[in-house]
Amino acid sequence: MSNVKMQIVDFIQKHAPKNGVVLGVSGGIDSALVLALCVQALGKDNVLALFMPENSRDIGDTIKQYVASLGVRSETLPIKPIFETYIKQGGVADNRLVVGNLKARIRMTLLYTRSNANGLVVMGTGNRTELLMGYFTKYGDGGVDYLPIGALYKTEVRQLAKEMGVPDEIIAQPPTAGLWPGQTDEQELGISYEKLDQILTEHTDKGVSFDQINLPGISRSEIQIVQKRLDGYGFKTTPTLICQLTK
Repeated sequence: MSNVKMQIVDFIQKHAPKNGVVLGVSGGIDSALVLALCVQALGKDNVLALFMPENSRDIGDTIKQYVASLGVRSETLPIKPIFETYIKQGGVADNRLVVGNLKARIRMTLLYTRSNANGLVVMGTGNRTELLMGYFTKYGDGGVDYLPIGALYKTEVRQLAKEMGVPDEIIAQPPTAGLWPGQTDEQELGISYEKLDQILTEHTDKGVSFDQINLPGISRSEIQIVQKRLDGYGFKTTPTLICQLTK
């Protein structure tokens, strides 16, 4: 995937300001890959990595060592104090989806605070699979300036991450948005990324209708999961509607 890597590196160089970029590092494969690509494109001195766990102790040793090995600047901004302020307002704590989305939006505001204060742009870590499925928080992890790996399916992210030297421990761990304890992407989506990417490739890239998709090892119910998700979450990927007035 060397050609893909160079295209992404060129993209980052084209859109990054002279002061550099900031991105949130969660410990997962997507942010680890984007971090490595930003370092290759801009150099370690022009990349700021933000850890935004609930508590400082939630940061794993592997990701801390990986960030340190790249030599980038990093900050740790625990979100629990901010989150608890919201909780005190009521109507939040009893709904885990609302809580998870709130955490994502708090992290977005921290990224843009650092971005504004230092003349940086926010590099997002979303991939093509997540974007097509609407699997992101609107104005949360979806609130970014640029998406360097937004054209890569999750399975392609894994390939490029391995090529870029992202540690196997990070690549192999179950993907999670960290919305609540024990949450994983595949559990919430109801399908593995390997199958999901095959279905999306058939439908989105090849133009095969859902009722015509026939892939070995993939059931009709799994195809319907994808179809339902695309139908139900398309609003996340469309621009905000503006009331157009007649002059």
